[in-house]
Amino acid sequence: MINKKFKDLEKDFIKDFWENQAKKYGESPEASWGDNFAIDLEVDNIGSYISDGKSVLDVGCANGFALLRHASKNKLLNSKGIDFAKNMIEKAKAAAAKMNVDNIDFSLGDVRALDFNDNEFDIVYTTRVLINLPNWEEQMAGINECIRVTKHGGIIILSEAFWEPLVKLNSLRTLLGLNSLVEHDFNRYIKKSRLNDFLHQKDISYKINDFSSVYYLGSRLIRELVTNPGDYPGYTNPINEIFYRIEKDFSGGDVGIQQAYILTKK
Repeated sequence: MINKKFKDLEKDFIKDFWENQAKKYGESPEASWGDNFAIDLEVDNIGSYISDGKSVLDVGCANGFALLRHASKNKLLNSKGIDFAKNMIEKAKAAAAKMNVDNIDFSLGDVRALDFNDNEFDIVYTTRVLINLPNWEEQMAGINECIRVTKHGGIIILSEAFWEPLVKLNSLRTLLGLNSLVEHDFNRYIKKSRLNDFLHQKDISYKINDFSSVYYLGSRLIRELVTNPGDYPGYTNPINEIFYRIEKDFSGGDVGIQQAYILTKK
């Protein structure tokens, strides 16, 4: 169900980008992001809140990689994955069929107008989905919808990219003579200060999981100081894996652009 008060996604260049990503990468996690180490950290963080018998909604599931991984580790009930890109959903269904997963339904959907009942899921999560919306108004609409369809006492996980850590990381890069990192043209990073105020106004309790700062220090700063990044295409620089392994045990510093807000619905 698409909320008509928002612009038609059929003519949205962001949607076109993800449709093409699905065609290019198929069932690979690279369909959603080329940084496999960051994806692994992201999926593990969300997975720590998922257990047997839970109903889960993956909002913006892409090709289903994350939700299918959760399903391989837990016996999920009534779980759904939605995405606004038709090609992504087709790839997700194909991957589920290969894995003989029959307890997850993948379908088209819009985070701003979820086609589910109130209080339907134990756990609802987004992964780099809200940042694909063009403004804060629409991001708020998506957050409200995620809260609405979550059961009382349930968990909402907003695993997104945030503005303040980007500023901090860029300050370090500037001090060391490196160019600043920028948002992609299809991203609108969320301001933590704005989200904090929004959640306080709604009287929603939350905590923040900084699951990537050490990894970002290594993969977005130190690697450029100790290696020639041009020698390693994409995210293949060996420094990335070193700091990924450190991140498994240590984090902190609030320079990880990817963080997760863990909301509890009363």
